Amino acid sequence: MAEGFREDFEVAVVGGGPVGAAAALGLAEAGRRVALVERRQPQIEVGPLGMDLRTLALSPASQALLAGLGLWDGLKPTPYRAMRVWEERGTAAIRFQASDVGRAELGWMQEYGPLAQAAWQRLAEHSHAELIVGQAPSAVEPQRDAVAIDVGGRRMRARLLVAADGAQSRVRERLGVKAQVQDTGQVALVSVVRTTAGHGSTAWQRFLHDGPLALLPGHDESTAALVWSQSPTAAARRLDLDDGAFSAELTRQSEACMGEVCALDRRLTFPLVQSVAASFNPHPRVLLIGDAARVLHLMAGLGLNLGFEDVSGLLRTAQGALDPGAPGLWRTFARRRKARAQAMVRMLATLQGFYAFKQPAIQWLRNTGVRLVNDFAPLKRQIIIEAMGLGPLAGRLS
Repeated sequence: MAEGFREDFEVAVVGGGPVGAAAALGLAEAGRRVALVERRQPQIEVGPLGMDLRTLALSPASQALLAGLGLWDGLKPTPYRAMRVWEERGTAAIRFQASDVGRAELGWMQEYGPLAQAAWQRLAEHSHAELIVGQAPSAVEPQRDAVAIDVGGRRMRARLLVAADGAQSRVRERLGVKAQVQDTGQVALVSVVRTTAGHGSTAWQRFLHDGPLALLPGHDESTAALVWSQSPTAAARRLDLDDGAFSAELTRQSEACMGEVCALDRRLTFPLVQSVAASFNPHPRVLLIGDAARVLHLMAGLGLNLGFEDVSGLLRTAQGALDPGAPGLWRTFARRRKARAQAMVRMLATLQGFYAFKQPAIQWLRNTGVRLVNDFAPLKRQIIIEAMGLGPLAGRLS
């Protein structure tokens, strides 16, 4: 390992996105001496329509965590109060409303850059936190009483290592932890669009022949984030369209739910996979959280919220522990979080497959089921509560 001076931390968090930064800040607020290791400081990236392409859906449970960390009041999230889900080959639709569960909103849309920067600013000012920026760990070595981590020319030892370094986690790779990966056969095409009618504080999602199309409320009434899951062939064709042709196709495929698309940002694509790590606690002193632990299809917007569930559970479990990496401390936490991840992966894979069926009998059954759910208030209410991260399933597995 690299030669150099030794620094000791109670916890080292690798990965400085919103999940990793929130974990580091929560641990520092609890009085732990924390190091946050990240290759680069987060930047705010604003496109021609005034929004970051990286837009996040936040549940009420995530909002409560961010408020408890003192981050919420400095943000400018966009609330959405309703969600409408319908499909290309059907006549039924489900409309979820915040008023169904006695709330003012179902959730919020938040741009990535301002959220990450807010957490980093708090960490930079915190007496119990140190930001180590510039390189990823070159070596990770779990030991009996600590984890040794090499970053550049520095060797650190921490009682607990929390890996929050994303879907391609270097920590997970260096520890030899496998992940079960499921290729969805789709890519996500993302952009920001401006429309003529506006979003009406509603998240719109239409299941098309080759994947769901979502228009999510932006920072003003006429702006929306686009997340369009589709086959790689369809995505390649749509990337080649000029702005006018793409806007016309998007207007048609969304059934002009927000009016006509009249302007758009650049278009980006990335592959959609689902994965679950073999272990979320591969060593008594190592935890995997966020996308380092699991990656979900974007159709339900659950990924970041499950990562924040990880953080909430981590902070509860660490509370009062003299040694945050004590053998056995994280066993139950890791088991519950993996079970929740596996349940979500199965659910989203089933939903994707269910909407891919073209047979008339399956379409009829699907539309009948959608109508029943929409009309059966108790079931719809429970679905909303679970999606908010406030239901018994989320509580039992967090």
